[in-house]
Amino acid sequence: MKSYTFEKIKDLKYGENPHQKAELYHYEKEIDKEILLGGDLSYNDVLDCSTALEVAVEFFDVAAAIVVHHSNPCAVALSNDLSFAWDKVLDSDPICPFESVVAFTKKVDYEFAKKLKVLPLKIIIAPDFSQDAINELKQIENVKIIKINTPLNELLNFYNEEIKITPFGVLIQEKDKKELTPDTFKVVTKKKPEQSEVEDMIFAFKIAKHVKSSAIVVAKDLRTLGICGGQMNSAKSLEYALSCVCDSPKGSVVASDGIFSTVDNIEIAVQNRVSGIIQPAGSIKDKEVISAANKYEIAMIATGIRHLKH
Repeated sequence: MKSYTFEKIKDLKYGENPHQKAELYHYEKEIDKEILLGGDLSYNDVLDCSTALEVAVEFFDVAAAIVVHHSNPCAVALSNDLSFAWDKVLDSDPICPFESVVAFTKKVDYEFAKKLKVLPLKIIIAPDFSQDAINELKQIENVKIIKINTPLNELLNFYNEEIKITPFGVLIQEKDKKELTPDTFKVVTKKKPEQSEVEDMIFAFKIAKHVKSSAIVVAKDLRTLGICGGQMNSAKSLEYALSCVCDSPKGSVVASDGIFSTVDNIEIAVQNRVSGIIQPAGSIKDKEVISAANKYEIAMIATGIRHLKH
């Protein structure tokens, strides 16, 4: 039987709320990081930074900008340059970066830092920062800057288990590291998605993995347009995520972490002129859902993978 030993690192100021005591413990190994600016991380900082880093790992080989609030990604964009990726984030949701944790997959240089410093960011995470970039970012009041020395691609398999303590016992499960590739999913509708739509679907589905269930991610041109999680069903999440889109959702794609088990989701997508849907499938209602997608000429990809996050 495997046993777990935790070594206390320090007391934290408080937990999720001021009335909750909290402590930080060491578990087997930690990433190699440096806090280049700012004080110690709080309980909530650790949670938000962990989510930001896990999303960054999904896109370690491209320039990605990630914004996180309350342990949920609220805006993500990819590009061939961090500055362009950040512009796409601001275009999709200009409010979400305020007092948020942001993560980047590439080095933050001076020119990019000049763009970042105009917003009241809480924490900035990246694999590297130039010294003149740090000098610029110091102008953000109370900002924390964290450099991640462990290569992002190595973090894919950094830890393998998740532990939760419940009144029914301690739950231990394998971390959700299931990878989605074009070889593991199939188009189940008559309409086939364009290559750009497939790329958007894969992008959105990877993000949905890190959003609280029932997770919905609306995306287009490798940027999120709307994200919603924590709802009682996917239809409510879909309605809210689409309502968050700043411009028109026409031509966007929708990703769901769980199965679409009702045609309501398809009808909501049609009303908002969504062009493609990616979801696990596997419901007894699959035929009805796929039939509705065919009726309205929406392309649908079934992944066979659920990413539920309770």
